[in-house]
Amino acid sequence: MGALPKQRISRMRQGKRRSQLHLLVSKLTPCPQCHTPRLPHHVCPVCGTYNGVTVIEVEPEKKKQ
Repeated sequence: MGALPKQRISRMRQGKRRSQLHLLVSKLTPCPQCHTPRLPHHVCPVCGTYNGVTVIEVEPEKKKQ
């Protein structure tokens, strides 16, 4: 038989431990070129620029009919 707890863990102590398990909302910053929200320190997925320089070529989306 393995180790067993000597006392029951209270709900408050259990909640304090589990309070660190929550998900974080990602922070978005506006792109300086096209002003769409993007992740900081990432290439903009809409215009393809990073730090004012075009890094990737982005094809325009085709409209669905």
